[in-house]
Amino acid sequence: MEKMDMALEPLRGFLVQLGEFLPRLLVAILILLAGWVLAKAIRLAVAKALKAFNLNVLAERAGVDGFLRQGGIQTDTIGILSALVYWLAILAALMIAFSSLGMTHVTELTGRIALFIPKVIVAVLVLAFGAYFSRFIDNTITAYGKNVGLQDVEILGRLARYAIMVFVVLIALEQVQVETELVRLSFLILLAGLVLALALAFGLGSRQRAADLLDRWWPRDAERRSGTPCPTNEKEDSAK
Repeated sequence: MEKMDMALEPLRGFLVQLGEFLPRLLVAILILLAGWVLAKAIRLAVAKALKAFNLNVLAERAGVDGFLRQGGIQTDTIGILSALVYWLAILAALMIAFSSLGMTHVTELTGRIALFIPKVIVAVLVLAFGAYFSRFIDNTITAYGKNVGLQDVEILGRLARYAIMVFVVLIALEQVQVETELVRLSFLILLAGLVLALALAFGLGSRQRAADLLDRWWPRDAERRSGTPCPTNEKEDSAK
């Protein structure tokens, strides 16, 4: 009899542990189901709230939604933000469920992932508002240049827009804790190379083209109206 009890002791211990584990497993499943239902409700609420704030209009005017469609993504900015909030709620439910099961390491890993999602949400918002602001600056510069009679003003607007977008992308990368020092240095090197190439082109082979551009941007008629003598006219008079 004692030998039978000794043989059944491991089985008895397993059944005791199983009896303690099953209620916690049931609680974890209920937590996951409740978290899933709550996550879907939060996703719908977030989507309606963002549409109420006209974020879809802002993203469409900024060109973010068009960029997503060109990349083959079937959703828009509001859909991406709603999905991120949905998965944040799901991860929170997973953390509670794993914690109830005593799975500490899995809970910590899930918590790290959950803490990363708000940073992605902020990065998406920065890109959306930054793209809208860059397009606004582009349109403002273009409209002002056309009103004052500047030619080729679209180029200046595009340059300002792209410069703003570069800094916006750098800010978004910093939000998701991507090392931006290398990106920033690469951008500065490319910018310096572009400026040097333009300077050499204008200085060596395109002096006449540069003079034509400057004459179109700042016409000499304005100098004559202001009473400032034109240097080329002075040279022509002295030659005569």
